[in-house]
Amino acid sequence: MVISIVSYKSAALTIDCLGSIEAERQSAPGVSINVVVVDNASGDAPAIAKAIEQNSWSSWVSLVVAPKNGGFAYGNNLAYQSVAAEHPPDYFYLLNPDTLLRKGAIAALVRFLEEYKEIGVAGSSFENRDGSEWPLAFRFPSIMGELVSGLQLGVATRVLRRWAVPVEMGSSPQRIDWVSGASMMIRGSVFDALGGFDDNYFLYFEETDFCLRAHKAGIPTWYVPDSRVMHIAGQSTKVTEHNVAPKRLPPYWYESRRRYFVASHGTAYAMAADIVSLAAHAVGALKRRIQGRTELTIPYFLTDLAHHSALWPRNRRLAARVPLPSRL
Repeated sequence: MVISIVSYKSAALTIDCLGSIEAERQSAPGVSINVVVVDNASGDAPAIAKAIEQNSWSSWVSLVVAPKNGGFAYGNNLAYQSVAAEHPPDYFYLLNPDTLLRKGAIAALVRFLEEYKEIGVAGSSFENRDGSEWPLAFRFPSIMGELVSGLQLGVATRVLRRWAVPVEMGSSPQRIDWVSGASMMIRGSVFDALGGFDDNYFLYFEETDFCLRAHKAGIPTWYVPDSRVMHIAGQSTKVTEHNVAPKRLPPYWYESRRRYFVASHGTAYAMAADIVSLAAHAVGALKRRIQGRTELTIPYFLTDLAHHSALWPRNRRLAARVPLPSRL
């Protein structure tokens, strides 16, 4: 199997993550583990290369320097292409640099996929840096999901929760729409058949898009809680950090969201999702203002969403997805 770590100004975190993988290699002798680290044109390469040499990791870690910062999907596609021509991997495992593997995390995913050959994607459970649980996986975004996310009203949220995108998971493996790309194992044959990630997504929604394409092809995704990973969320982007006030979302979040809805459901659906989201978030923001809880509102969300909305003709043109060459 091949692990892909895409690093952008996160050399120290990447090196710590490699240390946790080294421990896994020693505790899972039946699993062949190799790692490709992609420096997404951030200048991380020298520090990572030095760590690889000092720790004698060169037999199982290779370093690829991207010619540009093309984003998360681009970096992972680059990692796959760097190894697939000669040795297409049985499993292609995405791992964020701001993660540490807990004992058995890789072996649990491999065992699960070995046992259930029809499953193409498997994701881990997470814990935060303080050891608290983060047992979430996700439903596909939808118009109803936009309504739930925007309103954030107690009664409405409870009534509509079956459409909410985040799903609190239990202690047993469970089928789910999509899992976080922070720890996501994909069969090499599935990654190849689907043509890899759509690297028109710079960041966010790329794993959602991939799992939806897998779902449409009849390939299920499962959550595997026995695989446990510590994730310091938001360390690369500073957008999704835990226990801090919401920050203004970067333009690429809105662009990725728009691309997902248009590419997956069509322009009319994307426009309807924007209308619902704008209305629901306006109501939710008004509620928080009345309650004096404005610190929970994402800054400039309504104006930024409106600016990037598919309602505007200028935002409806999408670059075509270019699949990776098949190795099958």
